[in-house]
Amino acid sequence: MITLRVSSLLLLFCLFPRDDAFYVPGVAPFDFKEGDTIDVKAIKLTSTNNILPYEYYSLPFCKPASGQIVYKSENLGEVMRGDRIVNTPYTFQMKKDVKCQTLCTDEQSKDDVERLRKRIHQEYHAHLLVDNLPVATKVVTKSGEVFYDLGYRLGWSDKEGNIYLNNHLHFVMKYHQHSPGLYRVVGFEVVPRSASGLISGKECSPAADGTEPFELKEGAQSIPWTYSVSWEESDIPWASRWDVYLAVKATDIHWFSILNSIVVVLSLSGFLSVSIVRTVRRDIAHYNKDEEEDDTLEETGWKLVHGDVFRPPPHQMILVNMVGTGIQLLGMVSIVVFCAMLGMLSPSSRGSLMSAAVFLFCFMGLISGYHAGRLYKTMKGRNPIRCAVQTATLFPSLILGAGFLLNFFLIGNSSSGAVPFGTMIALSVMWFGIDMPLIFLGFYFGYRKQPYTHPVRTNQIPRQVPEQPWYLRTLPCSLIAGILPFGAMFIELFFIFQCTHSSLNHFFAIWENQFYYLFGFLFIVCIILAISTSQISVVATYFMLCAENYRWWWRSFVVSGGSAIYVMAYAVFYYHSKLTIEGFVPTVLYFSYSFLIALTFWFMTGTVGFYASYLFLKKIYAAVKID
Repeated sequence: MITLRVSSLLLLFCLFPRDDAFYVPGVAPFDFKEGDTIDVKAIKLTSTNNILPYEYYSLPFCKPASGQIVYKSENLGEVMRGDRIVNTPYTFQMKKDVKCQTLCTDEQSKDDVERLRKRIHQEYHAHLLVDNLPVATKVVTKSGEVFYDLGYRLGWSDKEGNIYLNNHLHFVMKYHQHSPGLYRVVGFEVVPRSASGLISGKECSPAADGTEPFELKEGAQSIPWTYSVSWEESDIPWASRWDVYLAVKATDIHWFSILNSIVVVLSLSGFLSVSIVRTVRRDIAHYNKDEEEDDTLEETGWKLVHGDVFRPPPHQMILVNMVGTGIQLLGMVSIVVFCAMLGMLSPSSRGSLMSAAVFLFCFMGLISGYHAGRLYKTMKGRNPIRCAVQTATLFPSLILGAGFLLNFFLIGNSSSGAVPFGTMIALSVMWFGIDMPLIFLGFYFGYRKQPYTHPVRTNQIPRQVPEQPWYLRTLPCSLIAGILPFGAMFIELFFIFQCTHSSLNHFFAIWENQFYYLFGFLFIVCIILAISTSQISVVATYFMLCAENYRWWWRSFVVSGGSAIYVMAYAVFYYHSKLTIEGFVPTVLYFSYSFLIALTFWFMTGTVGFYASYLFLKKIYAAVKID
């Protein structure tokens, strides 16, 4: 019955419109009149070969005519993403084409040229912004498929090692007439070109012939920077202008892969559920029958350890801290994914998703503290103050501590990804001023609450645990139990990690500056992941008890998080098979971030499995007649 209800729920979600229908614009439209000036801003420089982002003016681009470089105020998410939005010398006017316009021809020093050559060799892209719309390069494959690559390449190198600079940018601006005399920007494309002979004020189509590419040689060099602008009317409404960025070429592949994963996981989960339910019912009937027929019959199986199964585990405080952290993370992720699925965290509201995640994590401290406090009292803990402090400091200290150390690497490389000192202070204030007090408050009320009741009493003297078979030991059991949950999420993990520079893979890679907007799929996968983790935890706990091992508290948490091992293993595999990250610092950052992601995943899945096993044991022992 439970499997049928879950299947019906998932079928209902599958009937929802696809990912593109979840988009709700997050910024109010701005109307321009003909001739109105439109600001062009720069965001940052990113590369697939180097996960370090850099500020736009870290390279010798032309400065604004006023000479003033003004940075736009950013939200918390933008700062943590490495976005540094700044003004540029480009001048656009609504519906006014611009012929070849020279920005500057400054003499660049040897160091500046070498830095520019290095960024081109690392395949860096520059990202610009007009009316909150990022620039994109239109790419047409040999088969005629069209997709858009965010930003534009700084240049390229040939087989001989010569490096060429894209020093001319042709911007294609698309506008939609909203009402008579009022227009809205609905498209921002760029065609980069390397040219050494363009003449300012003349027609300079990017497809024109007769101009040699501009080679960037070693040593000091004068670089001519030029641009042109053409305006095109479009019937695309303002509300749909992000569709070209969010349109996914492999949606059908993704859709059928998710459905296939759902069918496989539900089938396996249904099989496990039916098997375990039938087995447990048979055990309960057998135990109760033996109780009625002959009180002298020897107890066997999981009933034999009824006097020890709810005995508080060793190091109970650490377990409570981890479960409390898992509750906090689960609440934050659930709300963020659900809101993103409904379109409330639009990519047009830059940095909103990360900002929402940080604030929600802090406010979920109240729920985390309550569950941790009540669980700690259930385990007969006697030091609630210390437990509350550890719950409030466990995960934030790990994340902020690792971030603080990694920040030195980013600062040493002058990366825009380095979190400013003021932002670090703000995060610390949020931790000490919001998260920690809420956890203390929740812990206070949770510890005052009545502890969870158990259906059986605990013996004073613990039983001896017999030798366990190899497959019930912690590491083998974790590896076996982690396969099913990892299989439930592998397809989505593959698409989240997948690189974007091909016509079939226009997805967000967490190491690139691309958009992921398949939160409808992600929401379904999260539900399947929770179900599979719960069921595999119950099965593992049941087999442990049948082997007369009543030490399930820690084991249920650790084994349920076994899929995190596969997440980390996949990150290592992806690094060696797909990525071309160069340098020591980017490699350290990649594996550090991957480890933190896997650790976070372990906290969440471990908490789901822990509570699933806890509820399962309370249920089955309440159904057995025990003196």
